[in-house]
Amino acid sequence: MRMYDIIEKKRDGKNLTKEEIRFFINGYTNGDIPDYQTSALLMAVFFQDMTAAERAELTSAMVESGDQIDLSAISGLKVDKHSTGGVGDTTTLILAPLVASAGVPVAKMSGRGLGHTGGTIDKLEAVPGFHVEISSDEFINLVNQNKVAVVGQTGNLTPADKKLYSLRDVTATVNSIPLIASSIMSKKIASGSDAIVLDVKTGAGAFMKELDDARELAQAMVSIGNRVGRNTMAVISDMSQPLGYAVGNALEVREAIDTLQGNGPDDLTELCLELGSQMVVLANKANTLDEARKQLTDNLNTGKAIEQFKLFLESQGGDSRVIDQPDLLPQASHTFELPAEKSGTISKISADDIGNSAMMLGAGRATKESAIDLSVGLVLHKKIGDYVNHGESLLTIHANTSTIEDVKETLYQSIVISDEPVKNPPLIYENITK
Repeated sequence: MRMYDIIEKKRDGKNLTKEEIRFFINGYTNGDIPDYQTSALLMAVFFQDMTAAERAELTSAMVESGDQIDLSAISGLKVDKHSTGGVGDTTTLILAPLVASAGVPVAKMSGRGLGHTGGTIDKLEAVPGFHVEISSDEFINLVNQNKVAVVGQTGNLTPADKKLYSLRDVTATVNSIPLIASSIMSKKIASGSDAIVLDVKTGAGAFMKELDDARELAQAMVSIGNRVGRNTMAVISDMSQPLGYAVGNALEVREAIDTLQGNGPDDLTELCLELGSQMVVLANKANTLDEARKQLTDNLNTGKAIEQFKLFLESQGGDSRVIDQPDLLPQASHTFELPAEKSGTISKISADDIGNSAMMLGAGRATKESAIDLSVGLVLHKKIGDYVNHGESLLTIHANTSTIEDVKETLYQSIVISDEPVKNPPLIYENITK
């Protein structure tokens, strides 16, 4: 078998066999196939696409290129959630304890984030003492005992995907549905869960700006998951504006606490109930979505969900006093209000620009080596469709510097006030199932 023939075959729009895909992935991972031939095949895939069967085979080959996490020692069906990313997306912090409070084991492996704010681990580490440096045995024991634990991604998961992504990044082949879908799903499948709920974002602050593109990606990932034996579904949700009000690590933890106490923003609460209900049903802990939603809503209202969060924090060294004393979380030295320059209805809040403003304050990292400031960020006071009076605060800036004129300028450009009434965009567009 020759790589030349595989490139030629895909260039001409023909389907690759399982053996050809395995030959390519194994050869590139081992260093036997050079970058220039791999780049040629990636570009051929970019233009010629892949069938559902090819996408599933590509994903499976990437999964098998490295370690696979064995969660079989954890009792019950393990359901994972993956978001394609956004601004103010605090759902994992809420969903992990909320779904665990319904008896679903949540064995979460997370990384540190690049971009507007840190990843789930960075946010959790805003809680004094919290740590993810636990052994595999301790991780499994915690999930069996408490139904929830979070650990950092370790081992040699999907090395083929890591190599391919680096090459895609410099060959203009990132934005390809089969390559995006197989990249995301290979990591989820290698992480060992039995079922997967995907939160696919669309809108100005999402990777997929257009609904049709988000739908195509969601359908591709759901198809891959179910083809390789993981019960998978997707929710397509809005990211035309930030989710919730808080953007910034400690600020998002504070908002997650509010939400688990039943006092969170409407949009964040609703999305968590939707995603959580899907997870509960996939774990066979409820027969219908309505039954699952009622169970989760009851757990928010009765305090069961926040108690699960407290147990989760304490079991991994975190100071659970932050639940009742949120001022124990890191706090910025300065706060500034951003007053509205006119009266009217908020017609646009650019999620990307809001995220970039938080990053300018230090809430995120541009590279893996960048330092992150857990205390800084933004708290919105208005969402699209809300009325604002001239001089009323649009948001609060939490900063560790008094020099923020560039941040203010970016924020003013990101928020548009209209003289006409404006409808809030839908939060959830549709669900994609097998």
